[in-house]
Amino acid sequence: MHTSGPVDPGRAIDWSLTSADYAAHRPGPPVRLYEMLAVLGVGLPGQRLLDIGTGTGLVAREFARRGARVCATDLAAGQIEVARAEAAHEGLAIDFRVAPAEACPHPDASFDVVTASQCWMYFDVERTCAELRRVLVPGGRLVTTHFSWLPGADAVARASEALVLQFNPAWRGAGWSGEVPAIPAWSVGRAEVQSMFWFDVDVPFTHDSWRGRMRACRGVGATLAPAEVAAFDAAHAELLARTVPPAFTVRHRVDAHLLHLV
Repeated sequence: MHTSGPVDPGRAIDWSLTSADYAAHRPGPPVRLYEMLAVLGVGLPGQRLLDIGTGTGLVAREFARRGARVCATDLAAGQIEVARAEAAHEGLAIDFRVAPAEACPHPDASFDVVTASQCWMYFDVERTCAELRRVLVPGGRLVTTHFSWLPGADAVARASEALVLQFNPAWRGAGWSGEVPAIPAWSVGRAEVQSMFWFDVDVPFTHDSWRGRMRACRGVGATLAPAEVAAFDAAHAELLARTVPPAFTVRHRVDAHLLHLV
């Protein structure tokens, strides 16, 4: 979760394939994250904010609800299509564009804050940092966040991960220890950590919503063929029916680092 570099070797990743499940079943970070970031001066009304790797715009939409002036980018056109539709449904004015984090389609010094939620590991760090230095105003900040289940602390997450690995042994997303580094390794020589925090939360699910959440996982919907996704989902449904009550929670860890790029 807190690494960068090659992801799932031998497997192409296409997040557009997961857009429907992503929008329907992947929950956004809890309100507490935004409240804590606001105390640190992030996501305030009128603030110019760019959300990179936005996916279906979960984080971008919450910042827009709180009054920030939000732009957002993602490499996956399918994700941006859903993000635009969801924002329009809420009447939120967010400028969504299809673009990589390494090449933002915005002028110099356009933003006070750049946010990257659950996506930093997919970027070319050197190129992305150079681009963010360009689009941030002097003194602007980068915020990286994660909202990740904890397989070591939660039996449902652990069992579901084991099933993903049966269908996709190349998936490297399993077995996260839950460790949140005070200083991310990628930031050394590139950025200074100004603040960081983390906390745990129990997220409610049903069989259907957790199945959808796991289909939206990189190791399933973004990489497997449709027939493989269907086979995984059937096996997952059987697993949950045997082992989990109809309504349950899954322990997650939320973390954030506020950084100044050097």
